[in-house]
Amino acid sequence: MTTAQLSPEVSIDGFGEATVSSYKESRRIANRAYDRAKANENESDKKLIAQMVSDCDYAIEWLSTGRRPGNKRGVERLAAYQREKLVDPLKMQAYVQQGHAGSSANLSDWQLFQIEDALSRLSPRERECYVMKHGDCHSFADIAMALNISKSAVQSYVKNAQHKISEDLQQSLFLGGYE
Repeated sequence: MTTAQLSPEVSIDGFGEATVSSYKESRRIANRAYDRAKANENESDKKLIAQMVSDCDYAIEWLSTGRRPGNKRGVERLAAYQREKLVDPLKMQAYVQQGHAGSSANLSDWQLFQIEDALSRLSPRERECYVMKHGDCHSFADIAMALNISKSAVQSYVKNAQHKISEDLQQSLFLGGYE
């Protein structure tokens, strides 16, 4: 058991597990110590104890909400395009680099057909941006430079392509078993 001495009249004996109630008790004790340091006009103690209070508040919020304080949304609320894996990246890369005979990344005729079907609904520019992003693994900036368009336009084309492919995955008979 650990004991910390804040002042002659206040000591903290181990609170046990890290729970909201133990952190609230620690914050209460730290607030009292802060008031004493403020009355004694001890600036270095005030600063240190204020940090302790702040740390307690941070831990209390994290334990109460179950997510890191300051985050606007948790991982469970990611946008749909961040949650979904529309196309296996290795298969998309194998699709782009079909000339490597004997490679374990070669695709069957059925897999090639599925990818072609998924890409068939895209506009030429969407397809070009999507294949460069997911097949050739280029960054948005590299694609923008190569196609002489803005980076935000590339992002829009890729996002639209992902949306169309996602819709097709739910409706197509051929893409239903895509994996």
